Amino acid sequence: MPIPPQSLVADNVAKRGIGKFAFTPVGQWLLRNLSPRVDPPLIRLTHGRVSSIGPWPRFLLLTHTGAKSGIERVTPLLYFTDGDRVILVASNYGGSRHPSWYHNVKANPTVRLYGKGIDGEFRGEELTGADRDRLWTTAKEWLPGYETYDAWSGDRRIPLLGFTAVD
Repeated sequence: MPIPPQSLVADNVAKRGIGKFAFTPVGQWLLRNLSPRVDPPLIRLTHGRVSSIGPWPRFLLLTHTGAKSGIERVTPLLYFTDGDRVILVASNYGGSRHPSWYHNVKANPTVRLYGKGIDGEFRGEELTGADRDRLWTTAKEWLPGYETYDAWSGDRRIPLLGFTAVD
């Protein structure tokens, strides 16, 4: 299944308005507490066209298996593409620890991704070296708030994961 290409430039309006709001105390509270509950049904209902922050087509649902529990989890996440890969940033809102979905994907790399034009089984791997550095620069250009998350995360290096479709 081909992954629909994403224009990173097309998000300028959303990036300015929603991006600024997301880094306010109210925006952070909404993203951490409301979005994880509201986004899964909303993204499914609209086939990935709308999330809790509006018609910004960059959200998808990551369905992953718990590393310890074995329980299936669904996490709404921002994404961008790089050729035939879906790229996810494990920022955890700039927290000092990696998000739980990151640990789950590392333990169980076969996942399901669902979003606008994306629906299938994918295999994830952590990006390293020049590939990670190049895509981290792209992520920060696309969403400058990642620079803020990087500062908030302290000594933690924010991981990027690349997902390719499973044949």
